[in-house]
Amino acid sequence: MTELAGVILAGGQSRRMGGGDKGLLPLGDTTLLGQVIRRLRPQVPQMVLNANGDPARFADYGLPVVADSIEGFAGPLAGVLAGMDWAAQKGIDKIITVAADTPFFPDDLVPRLVDGAAAQNTPLAMAVTPDPERGQARHPTFGLWDVALRDDLRAALNDGLRKVILWTGAKGCAQVKFPLISFDPFFNVNTPEDITTATQLLEEYGL
Repeated sequence: MTELAGVILAGGQSRRMGGGDKGLLPLGDTTLLGQVIRRLRPQVPQMVLNANGDPARFADYGLPVVADSIEGFAGPLAGVLAGMDWAAQKGIDKIITVAADTPFFPDDLVPRLVDGAAAQNTPLAMAVTPDPERGQARHPTFGLWDVALRDDLRAALNDGLRKVILWTGAKGCAQVKFPLISFDPFFNVNTPEDITTATQLLEEYGL
């Protein structure tokens, strides 16, 4: 049986929020990060948080915290690699990543990504949603990743690669379609105004 773990990507610099940990901003009866953990926990047997700096600030969440091993804020792929390395030490074959600023992602995200990768026989899978202008919108931080690719990813990052799509496209990545419901399930919080919107969504839809 394939071992699986969830990795919450919280290693960004939150520039549009003015810096700091936007995951620690209040949202509903917890925080933005608390909402993400609540949504992911039923879908995976274990979780780890990718974040840089002092891990003690996340102590209340009871999750292991792993930092990027690539210097200089190399983007989400560095967080994926940190999650892969942690998983490899635990004997875990695959990880599912979610963004720490996206509190309403689908509650069937994990099984659908797993099934999508299996159906297309790919080592990677990525969530996509319909987009009226582009046809579809890709959500590369919501994906399934085969831990066996970690050394390849490390080499790519050390060579300067930063764009998720470039690396996943070269390795074989299933694009798993998720429907748009009454709102965008991959709505993410980037600005103070987005926290207000997220609060309204919580209240309107009972999320």
